[in-house]
Amino acid sequence: MDFYKILLSAHKGFGYLELLLASLFIIALLATMFGFSGKVNKFLKKITLFTMIFFHVQFLIGIIMLAINFTKGLDMGSVMKNADLRFQYVEHPFSMLIAAVLMTIINKKVKSNDTISLGIVIMGLIAVGLFAFAFPWTRVFGA
Repeated sequence: MDFYKILLSAHKGFGYLELLLASLFIIALLATMFGFSGKVNKFLKKITLFTMIFFHVQFLIGIIMLAINFTKGLDMGSVMKNADLRFQYVEHPFSMLIAAVLMTIINKKVKSNDTISLGIVIMGLIAVGLFAFAFPWTRVFGA
């Protein structure tokens, strides 16, 4: 088994875990916002941390896979002309980068504040929305 296939399997496997973590993060975020009068609890802090960590792990594995593909001679002109390749090599990594950066900011805000603000909730929804947009649903679950 070559290195790329190992990375692809890891990236795909962590994708399932990331779906679970992102779902738990949204539930915890909304429950904190509406259920606990905005007071940050330990569960929200932990789930935010783990979601952020796995966003970063996924992003690093994906960047390594992207670099391997481009060193094999992938032509950027043909990538931009093909919608499927453009999604895989441009839109997916860029959206995941923005989502990882937003999760880092959210993690910092959740750790340092005792209450949650509407801005944190909006950033969280945007981060998970970008993750959901960039997630390759058909490749993972088949269609």
